[in-house]
Amino acid sequence: MPGQLTDTILMVPPTDFAFNEETAANNEFQNRIEAPTDALRRTVRAEFDQAVALLRGAGVNVVVLEKPAGLPELPDAVFPNNWFATEADGSAYIFKMASRNRQAETLQWPALEALLGLQRRSPLKLVRLDDAAAPVLEGTGSLILDRVGRVAYAALSERTDAAALQTWAGQAGYQEVVTFQTRSRNGKPFYHTNVMLAIAEGFAAVCLECIPDAAERAHVRAKLAERHKVIDLTAQQTEEAFCANILQVRGTQGPVTVMSQTAYDGFTPAQRTAMEAFGPLLPLPIPTIEKVGGGSARCMMAEVFLPASA
Repeated sequence: MPGQLTDTILMVPPTDFAFNEETAANNEFQNRIEAPTDALRRTVRAEFDQAVALLRGAGVNVVVLEKPAGLPELPDAVFPNNWFATEADGSAYIFKMASRNRQAETLQWPALEALLGLQRRSPLKLVRLDDAAAPVLEGTGSLILDRVGRVAYAALSERTDAAALQTWAGQAGYQEVVTFQTRSRNGKPFYHTNVMLAIAEGFAAVCLECIPDAAERAHVRAKLAERHKVIDLTAQQTEEAFCANILQVRGTQGPVTVMSQTAYDGFTPAQRTAMEAFGPLLPLPIPTIEKVGGGSARCMMAEVFLPASA
């Protein structure tokens, strides 16, 4: 049976980092700041390097993919979990991104495959869901996975197509798909599921109040509660502090729940205590990446579940 946590994550430096005009159309968490491009990129590279160091200090195996030569500008490459995902059966999936400049991130696949080979984590099967006619499904931004229970949760949006979701679930062996609509305080759908829901080994953090339909809200709560302690987040915690954009991984001393410093500060003491029952919390100071990029710690980490070869 597959486990919920991995000890290996893939991260991509913010080499071309910038405010992404294309994704800002439906990501209301992005913000422009007045700073020269070079200065902005130095700042976010320092945040990225510190995050990698903190993760490695916690015993997490962090694989860093530097930008391959010859590719176009990739302003959101620091969020690699959206374009590829892996499973413990050896499968790798490449997903269709909604914005054109993010679709170019999949051009990194040959370099990533070579890097995974050096880690003895070569995929046994590659499934591409990113052809021109394919509907949009943005990886583990769209998909929040109970890997042990084989349940996929997804908030439907412009970046999460219901038909693509069902196709992927059948291929990946997820026996149940739980879909629902979301609404922010501004009345818009959340652009990704992973900004309002996270599933760890023993708990789930979720903003139930952002699911407007009462039946869907009750179903999500009940389904999560079957196998997890439910930590209910407010819309303010979700939208202003990225409290759901967290990821539990396995360090050398056991599970570690990774989040931004913003999220850590946004949790109540009782919520932090509830999560700490399942392992220590690791806050990463990434304020500029969050503010400009509109994504947080979970978005920066692509889990590697591929089995290691002998």
